[in-house]
Amino acid sequence: MKFKEFLKKKDIEISLKRYGIDALGAMAQGLFCSLLIGTIIDTIGSSFHIPFLTNTVATIAGTDYTVGGLAKAMSGPAMAVAIGSALKCPPLVLFSMITVGFASNALGGAGGPLAVLIVAIIAAEFGKAVSKETKIDILVTPLVTIGIGILLSALIAKPIGDAASWLGNVIMWATELQPFLMGILVSVIVGIALTLPISSAAICAALQLTGLAGGAAVAGCCAQMIGFAVISFKENKWGGLVSQGIGTSMLQMGNIVKNPRIWIAPILASAVTGPIATCFFKLRMDGAPISSGMGTCGLVGQIGVYTGWVNDVAAGTKNAITAFDWIGLIMISFVLPALLSLLFHAGVKKLGWVKEGDMKLKT
Repeated sequence: MKFKEFLKKKDIEISLKRYGIDALGAMAQGLFCSLLIGTIIDTIGSSFHIPFLTNTVATIAGTDYTVGGLAKAMSGPAMAVAIGSALKCPPLVLFSMITVGFASNALGGAGGPLAVLIVAIIAAEFGKAVSKETKIDILVTPLVTIGIGILLSALIAKPIGDAASWLGNVIMWATELQPFLMGILVSVIVGIALTLPISSAAICAALQLTGLAGGAAVAGCCAQMIGFAVISFKENKWGGLVSQGIGTSMLQMGNIVKNPRIWIAPILASAVTGPIATCFFKLRMDGAPISSGMGTCGLVGQIGVYTGWVNDVAAGTKNAITAFDWIGLIMISFVLPALLSLLFHAGVKKLGWVKEGDMKLKT
């Protein structure tokens, strides 16, 4: 059998879409269902003083875990299984990904999510390649998948994690040093990534993007989601407002392909809200890094910012959550994206670049 025919038989598709879109997007979902949910549970517990959520429920190898802590501890396996699902792994490969995810995330350190992405993809494809090729599949497939995964984790997880962490630190350092310029760049780039069929949340998680840079990322994502929601309100009504404003601006991708100029207003809005967030409101996202790339999706970005405030107050690095903090979060997340996008969109329409119906969502 020819190599290409073998790959097709095993559903191994070596492509940017499969790895850079499907797997990356799934990784973000895995992070959401573990690290992010765990962080939200911990924040709710500490904010409302709920004993069941703040007390230790398990002690493993000398480490105490709360309910949220247990969820966060499973982020590596959750990411790897999500990636395996996106790559259409057979059951034995998929279940083996739990071990692969744990190993690659643990050895990847701060940049663990990127290490998980790369190691999990390779291990999954090798596992798929040998799946059901022998009469002792129940032994061979897990051995190959886990063996490849742990070997790669030992060899490359730490360098990959260190590289991702280094790049994230450079971005955050540059944002602290040049908040205006970097506020624009981070806001625009992460905002665009949010609307493209890739995962801005996974990118922010892989780079561990927090602090002022995380605040700029939140601003850019909100500008895209709220921006598209309000400028397309005439065409999509309340359903479109909710699905884009609290769901995802990715819904407009088909329309963007047809007329890229509909993207001008949200991008310009993000270029304005980014530096306002970093320079004026000094908005920081010190919660889970994945929250930096979520925008208003389920209000995860806003919950992440609030979680950061709570953590900073508890750590003594912030005195209290002030009215100015809340005003800044509301302005950057909702008010400014809506007003600026409407303003820029009016100009684009006046130029004749966008017409009625260009942003109508398919039902």
